[in-house]
Order: sequence, then C-alpha cells, then structure tokens
Amino acid sequence: MPRRRPGRPRRDDQRPTRDLVLAAATALFAERGFDAVSVRDVAAAAGVDAATVVHHTGTKAQLYDACFARVFSAEREVIEAAGERARAALSAGPHDALRALHDLLDVFVDFLEDRPETTALWLRRWLEPQRHGELDRRYAAPLYGLVEELLVAAAEAGALTEPTPHVTVRSLVWTVHGHVVALAAGTGSGARERREFRAFVHRFLDALYGGARP
Repeated sequence: MPRRRPGRPRRDDQRPTRDLVLAAATALFAERGFDAVSVRDVAAAAGVDAATVVHHTGTKAQLYDACFARVFSAEREVIEAAGERARAALSAGPHDALRALHDLLDVFVDFLEDRPETTALWLRRWLEPQRHGELDRRYAAPLYGLVEELLVAAAEAGALTEPTPHVTVRSLVWTVHGHVVALAAGTGSGARERREFRAFVHRFLDALYGGARP
C-alpha cells in the first residue's frame, strides 16, 4: 500500500483542507485556550499532519487569528442582513422599528445558540484580557459598531430613546453569551431555558424602548 504523501488529509471529508483545520482548531481553542493547544493537536484533530496545518494557516498565532476571522465572517453575514432589514424599517415608524430590533435580537440569539463554540472561543480569549486585544478590534468591535449605529439611527428617526448605545449593545451581547454558557452546562431543560431566555430578552427590549412586542 503506498505511503501517504506529506500534506494529504487522512480523513475522508469533502470539505477543503483549510476548512477542516480551522474547524478543528476552533473547537480546540474554544475548549482549552490558546496556550494549551499545539499545532500538532490541531493536526491530529483535523486528520492531517502538522506541515499541512502550517501550510494552510501559518503559525499558531496566525491560526488562532484565522479561527476568529472564521466565526466573525459567519456572524457578520447574519447580523449585517438583519441590520439592513432593521434600518429599512426605521422610516415606517416606531412600531416597525421595534419589531425589526426584536428580529435582530432573535437572529443573534439563534446564531450563538447554534454555534456555541463561538461563545467558548471568545470567553477563552477574554479570560486573558491583556493578550490578543487586536482580535477584539478586528472581530468584535465592527459588529458592536454596526448595531450601535443602528440604535443611533433609530433614535435620530424618533423611533426610540437611546443615550448609551455602546452600553446597551455590550450588555446584551454578554447576556446572550451567558445564556449560551448555561445551555452548554446543561443545568436545566434546554428547550425551556431557550424559551424563557427569549422571552426575557424581548421583555428587556420592550422595557428599554417602550411598547409591547409586535
């Protein structure tokens, strides 16, 4: 039987090799953090050799960055689409604007519930706030800014009153991450917690900006 040439994946998977590497690395970094994961660990999890990992992603630091870029790209796609719908609703009046903000919140909660590794990856990074700060600037701040600008536009359109959009956005983001951690811990009924949390964040939004949920 011919020997496997260096760089060829051992795994029978139709995804491109780089996607396999990034998926494996994201899961490992989310579970263990940056320092506890080696390139060899990632290679073993992806079913390739270490040379393949380096070829596709570079150094471990570059690989770590690429994992955040990967989850950022997926999150940006859904948040930008929901944000555009919300911005389009501003001219229709406060009722439609508030409904669009509820929809945007649902999109964000759905995204993180479906991809808990995103929360785990960020929480591991935030455990060491003095390290890898550039990741926040590249992959968190742009999405925060997108929603903050939307809230400012809604306030300027008279749809709501929001004096501190940056505080509101960050508070909701941390709240949703905490919810995802609770689901992962399995401390209660997952289905019930999802329903109750969804009801809570919508009550919060209504209390913050007024009116009953459409």
